[in-house]
Amino acid sequence: MTFTEAQKDCLRIICSKASASSDVLGAEALFRFFKTYPAGKTYFPHMDLSAGSTDLLSHGGKVMHAIGSAIENLDHIEEELSSLSDLHAESLKIDPGNFGVLSHSILVVLANHFPADFTPVAHVAWDKLLCLVSAVLVSKYR
Repeated sequence: MTFTEAQKDCLRIICSKASASSDVLGAEALFRFFKTYPAGKTYFPHMDLSAGSTDLLSHGGKVMHAIGSAIENLDHIEEELSSLSDLHAESLKIDPGNFGVLSHSILVVLANHFPADFTPVAHVAWDKLLCLVSAVLVSKYR
């Protein structure tokens, strides 16, 4: 999957702005995910999944950091996310369907927080990126 220079710029701009509050944005996306898809909670019985919890902030930050790493390594995204793919497929055994729902939650959160930057080009770029990240994460399931 290739990205145009305009799409790469949109990804970098929003990622740069989001990095200052990546834990908060990630927690908000996870909270939205769990509210819209309660079955996803099955994988997190040990965590406090309430809005703004330390657990959500911590895990949300990890999610957003991984996305930031993917953006920094678009040309080598499979290698960049390989260990994360192994973790989700082999150790955690997360249902691959969860990634699409979480991706949508991330899109909504970014659009809400960065409306001026979330142009149609940015929307396509972020959707494409999150689909690619999801595909890489489920690649080890096969």
